[in-house]
Amino acid sequence: MRGVTGLLRGLATTGRTATRRAHTAQYPHTEPELPERSRGVIALLEDNCTSCMLCARECPDWCITIDSHKESLPAETEGGRERSHNVLDRFDIDFSLCMYCGICIEVCPFDALFWAPDFAYAEGDIRNLLHDKERLGTFMDTVPDSALPAAEDGP
Repeated sequence: MRGVTGLLRGLATTGRTATRRAHTAQYPHTEPELPERSRGVIALLEDNCTSCMLCARECPDWCITIDSHKESLPAETEGGRERSHNVLDRFDIDFSLCMYCGICIEVCPFDALFWAPDFAYAEGDIRNLLHDKERLGTFMDTVPDSALPAAEDGP
């Protein structure tokens, strides 16, 4: 008798659920409203990157690859010393390895990495998830203004 009662209650629950309209949004047709600080993809502001390699060293997945070279700047004053600075040649993130922990963003001392609330960068082939600095730079368009560093006022 208990088995029949349980079966009838289960069928009643299924019948009630089947007549209700679903509340889910179908992704490609309806874009979800994401909170401003949601984690989606890592964006790179190339002008701020000094190739310090801190993000690559701290990444637990070793999914960041950085290559750079040094260039010398002429002395600003006569008799002064030449200055050198790093020029970013390659900045790649392999999102097939990334676990989206955000450590690279937190340790960046120059505000070069940001979370962009964009998740439409998925690929059909895992080999296409290696994004270079140009592709990472395109995600900067979706970074919210509140996440960007405040502009410093001049003297």
